[in-house]
Amino acid sequence: MTDPSSARPILLFDSGIGGLTVLREARVLMPDRRFVYVADDAAFPYGAWEEPALRAHVLELFGKLLDRFSPDISVIACNTASTLVIDALRERFPGHPFVGTVPAIKPAAERTRSGLVSVLATPGTVKRQYTRDLIGKWAQKCHVRLVGSDNLAGLAEVYMREGFVDEEAVRTEIAPCFVEHDELRTDIVVLACTHYPFLANRMRKTAPWPVDWLDPAEAIARRALSLLADTEASHRGEALPDGADLALFTSKRVDFPTRRLMQGFGLAIS
Repeated sequence: MTDPSSARPILLFDSGIGGLTVLREARVLMPDRRFVYVADDAAFPYGAWEEPALRAHVLELFGKLLDRFSPDISVIACNTASTLVIDALRERFPGHPFVGTVPAIKPAAERTRSGLVSVLATPGTVKRQYTRDLIGKWAQKCHVRLVGSDNLAGLAEVYMREGFVDEEAVRTEIAPCFVEHDELRTDIVVLACTHYPFLANRMRKTAPWPVDWLDPAEAIARRALSLLADTEASHRGEALPDGADLALFTSKRVDFPTRRLMQGFGLAIS
């Protein structure tokens, strides 16, 4: 049996630091595994990209990451990238397992009592046909409002690095999620961006009424765990420093607040 601590790492990928919410849950479920966290901050925010350019960019970047780290599995901890690129990644790298991140529409439809559900996401995720297909498949009996936020991921980045966020800005971004219709109210908001759970407390504080905020991080981590094969690695990528998981920022520009944040998550800057 393979010693988990000596196996190839698990790679977590996001456009910024939002995927740290998934890393946090993955460590709870897989405390003996090693992790490489990749933040494609040079390309942040993904929601501003044209789809063909973003698809080509992520495919090229993953070719380099898989060669460098040879991970056991890759977790795309980003809704925007997952809904656009996950199928292309699986086709390009057929021997490598990928776990995607998609809006938690099915559990929202199962749990709502009012039938009014909102999906809070980046504009890219909101406009993706993949998202609408999920609604058609799992939430036909619900009224689902898609809310595209231009600023919330950036607000989460600032909050995690600096410890402060403009609560009125948060209130403005989440306000369209709250719907009243025929004496019923929205009772579930799907957080369809891994950045958003970092602002969950601020969202609760500024929301006009209580709702259930669905964070997909634990489900993503459980899916990764279920796909991991307990087999000896046949090839090893770049060795990880003893006692530290790695964080790689594609911009190669990591300021002091970000270094401090990574240190708090037990990540050594690569």
